[in-house]
Amino acid sequence: MSMIGEYVRVTTAELDLVTRDADWALDFVEKVQDAEEETKPAPAEARHCTTYKTWDMLRFLLARAAFPVNVIHGEEPFAKDEDWGYGSPHYLRPDRVRRAAEALRATSFDQLVSGVDPAELTTAEVYPLGWSEPGALEWGRPWYDGLTQFFTAAAEADHAVLVWLD
Repeated sequence: MSMIGEYVRVTTAELDLVTRDADWALDFVEKVQDAEEETKPAPAEARHCTTYKTWDMLRFLLARAAFPVNVIHGEEPFAKDEDWGYGSPHYLRPDRVRRAAEALRATSFDQLVSGVDPAELTTAEVYPLGWSEPGALEWGRPWYDGLTQFFTAAAEADHAVLVWLD
């Protein structure tokens, strides 16, 4: 089984429902995921985004860069008694989404990996391992770029973002 970083952007009205009704939230998220599974919109147009298995690599790199927003795990829990795969989901309010989008746009992937030795990720036991493979760090680039586009679109729409590991 894999651990996958997942995101869904929501309006403030939807966020209000999400934080009050965990069953509604999970049903809503599943509908968004199912709808976009067929249409596969670009990250800037999508309501659902994934960082696939790169979530922990990105966590490591963003922490190393002192990133100002926890875009990997979210910041505020909801559905605290629910397990959406690997723990309870969290969210980022629209103001934090805007801050994250600004910081993501200002931090290129090249900046994130600059000076990083893949052995550091192995030593830190960063999921999913295998960092000694040639080009291992480069594997994260398209996922980071997609996350940046997703957060930028969410910020422009004044949306909140739900975050969880599945």
